[in-house]
Amino acid sequence: MRKYILPLMAAALLTSTAGVFAAGELVYVVNNESAKYDPGTTAETFAAPIIGNTFEGLVRFDRAGAVEGALAESWDISEDGLTYTFHLRDANWSDGKPVSSGDFLYAWSRVLDPATGAKNASMLYHIEGAEAHYNADGTGDFAVSTPDDKTITFTLAQRVPYMMQLLTYTTFFPVRQDIVEADEEGWTRDPATFIGTGPFRVTEFNFGESVVFEKNPEYYDAENVSLDKLTFRLIPEQSTALAAMEAGQVDGIEAVPAPEIPRLSVESDAFMVVPALGTTYAFFNPAQAPLDDVRVRQALSMAIDREEIVEFVLQSADIPAIALVPFGMNLDGQDFRDGTSNYGLSTVAQPEAAQALLAEAGYPNGEGFPTTVYATYSSPPIEKLLETIQQMWKKNLNIDVEISATEWQVYYPEVQKVEYQVAQMGWGADYPHPMTFLENFVSDSPNNLAAWSNADYDAAIKAASEADNAADSLAQMRIAEAIMMNDHVILPQYHRNNYMMMAPYVEGFWRSTLNVPYFRDVTLNK
Repeated sequence: MRKYILPLMAAALLTSTAGVFAAGELVYVVNNESAKYDPGTTAETFAAPIIGNTFEGLVRFDRAGAVEGALAESWDISEDGLTYTFHLRDANWSDGKPVSSGDFLYAWSRVLDPATGAKNASMLYHIEGAEAHYNADGTGDFAVSTPDDKTITFTLAQRVPYMMQLLTYTTFFPVRQDIVEADEEGWTRDPATFIGTGPFRVTEFNFGESVVFEKNPEYYDAENVSLDKLTFRLIPEQSTALAAMEAGQVDGIEAVPAPEIPRLSVESDAFMVVPALGTTYAFFNPAQAPLDDVRVRQALSMAIDREEIVEFVLQSADIPAIALVPFGMNLDGQDFRDGTSNYGLSTVAQPEAAQALLAEAGYPNGEGFPTTVYATYSSPPIEKLLETIQQMWKKNLNIDVEISATEWQVYYPEVQKVEYQVAQMGWGADYPHPMTFLENFVSDSPNNLAAWSNADYDAAIKAASEADNAADSLAQMRIAEAIMMNDHVILPQYHRNNYMMMAPYVEGFWRSTLNVPYFRDVTLNK
């Protein structure tokens, strides 16, 4: 398989971009948008760029991936690793009201109320009493206290070695009770009520077009924020976004068309490759025929050529995936993927073995295979990927599968209802630990979009969470992944990198492996 050697950081750009924008103003292209940007309830990747630049929590990641203080100035952890106490710095909301420990308590209580519909409420279950609180419809005590306006303390049910990493995720961010309760559904769609704690605040929500920000003068570190204005311009077509970039109409784009990667890696000093902890896959719905037969699910997975997909369709340096957890998840001094099984899959197609399984399931040479629809969200690169998989299934299994594409705002609610046969999705890490992928398949997880349930899997995840040491936790997580993968609940396709462009006069920009672009340290050197 051919590999491209790509530069990791930009250094220079076409001279045509210089001087186009006023000092302190930057335009960045995104390809998708979310319907709302509630840090406590969302699990959408498309919301991350907006939330990541308008909100901060207790702690955050720095550019090197280490945890550093954000709204918390300092913290203490008890010797048994169970009790965490955070001391807040003097910080304000973007409307000037002081941030208090009560804002965190309200936000966490809200997440732990099932009526709120938070997608990642289980992240808080590590806190003693939190899961019981959720299961009691948001009533009862859980172990969080606020002894004063600048102190918040919580106690875990058992040690969680990655708790500090968890706290960087938006589910743990504070939100304002007065703002939220005044308009539960609409507060994140109106600049007047989208009150945050981050380096920027929204001045315009132009849905379908753009989001416009300005520097937040109430941000605790405002003196070190240089940008006066930041615009996220929505351009769904990656090729159109690239044309705007190369014409000097924008400063950066979040993604480039796959066929352009080889050229840009050589010609453009603005081209960047950002490692991503993400896996692209499809869900098989095990409750829908013919996907209710594991032999069919495995045959479909065995019949695709992942190397061909990466090299000739994506034309990228992504990694063919035959499992859920991506490479780069290190625990106990080793990568999660080291020594794990291939679960009967290969990075290349296995047509003969796939045909044999399909015949065992009652569809020899594809005969009698019922109508099957592969659903996806509208995205030209993703639709091209699915068309390739569709052709592979026809060639290797002699079956016809229909493709149905709808806009994300229509598509995602249907997937959440598990109203599909095959659905294109994937997952980007919320925090740099295998659990961010594995917890999604626990029976009661709201992110279990296949509605798959396995008691042994749930037990292995619970054992991994409660293990006293990293080695035992790693072993249990590997057991859990094997249970899910051997049941072929997903069709793994590839582990992702992000390919983007940013003008080299934009200094201090960085994009995390968790797919959040950060602009707080950006300066423009024109």
